[in-house]
Amino acid sequence: MENIDLLKRLCETPGVPGREERVRALIESEIQGLFDAVETDAMGSLICTRHPRAGKKKPTKNAAEPTRVMLLCHMDEIGFYVTAIDKNGFLWMNAAGGFDTRNLFSRRVLVCAESGDFKGVMNPGGRPIHISGPKDREKIPEVKEFFVDTGMKAEDAKKKFRIGDYVVMDEPAIEIGTKVVSKALDNRVACWLGIESVRKLEASNTGHACEVVVAFTTQEEVGLRGAKTASHRVQPHVGLGLDVTLACDTPGVPDEESVTKQGQGFGLHIKDSSFIADYALVTQVEALAKKHKIAYQRTILAAGGQDGAAAQQAAAGAKAIGITVGTRYIHTVTEMIDKKDLFAARDIIAAYLAIA
Repeated sequence: MENIDLLKRLCETPGVPGREERVRALIESEIQGLFDAVETDAMGSLICTRHPRAGKKKPTKNAAEPTRVMLLCHMDEIGFYVTAIDKNGFLWMNAAGGFDTRNLFSRRVLVCAESGDFKGVMNPGGRPIHISGPKDREKIPEVKEFFVDTGMKAEDAKKKFRIGDYVVMDEPAIEIGTKVVSKALDNRVACWLGIESVRKLEASNTGHACEVVVAFTTQEEVGLRGAKTASHRVQPHVGLGLDVTLACDTPGVPDEESVTKQGQGFGLHIKDSSFIADYALVTQVEALAKKHKIAYQRTILAAGGQDGAAAQQAAAGAKAIGITVGTRYIHTVTEMIDKKDLFAARDIIAAYLAIA
């Protein structure tokens, strides 16, 4: 079962770093019966534990501690916090996550306030094209120069909004061809994988000897914060960082810089700025992918990081690897994945959990 509807609902649910509670609530409603214990830690990460299962096999008496495998799936998307409401009712913001401001012009947004969600439009201050000069049009604004116009009168805006409300892009998730396009695929893809890989594991009824801990973490986009605290709490033996990675298989990028190519399988993530994967674990997962004929590609990202690094460095440390899905146009409202790569990532995670 594809269950792309779940991915769409995850992507369309707003949740910036530090305000992931709505995404967490959606996940909680989806995981009924999959885990033996579910708890929310002090940073808001949802930590879900599934004890070993005998499945079709007869249970064995073993006093040894089972291998604890932690899947790390961050819930937050890049967005903004409102820092001021000016005298004209325009909202000014501070970024929560990394934006290329060239992608922020003329965007529809959702302002999430205590009194509800309100639609708005985002633009930078300055002259529009009809009255601007050549130098005006060459300038790339900074985030602090962008504002949100909700269409409200100033007095109404000041009543509805306050400093600390948050703002996300307002775009629907769609399917085109073999792809899914949406804002927030980074990293609702991982949330989907954390749910659907365990769902597939259970449906197989083969059992698993390891203890599975799926952590839906907070504040990854601002420094792996939730993953750090969750990993210290769980202290896994193995950490699987589930995330998207670049797919620069598009015009204007040299082939050797593509990182991944869409439709060629999940990303077996070896290195980025935050961690280097355990070599033996890379070899093991690669062999498993070949055995089950699951398409994959090795990946290295020149810059950036992911939650697998937090698991690797927590407490006494853990073996860690990244399982990724190549994504075009990351950190925009047109993030794009190929469903073949998504399902390959799900299948390798379920296959690994069955033998870990």
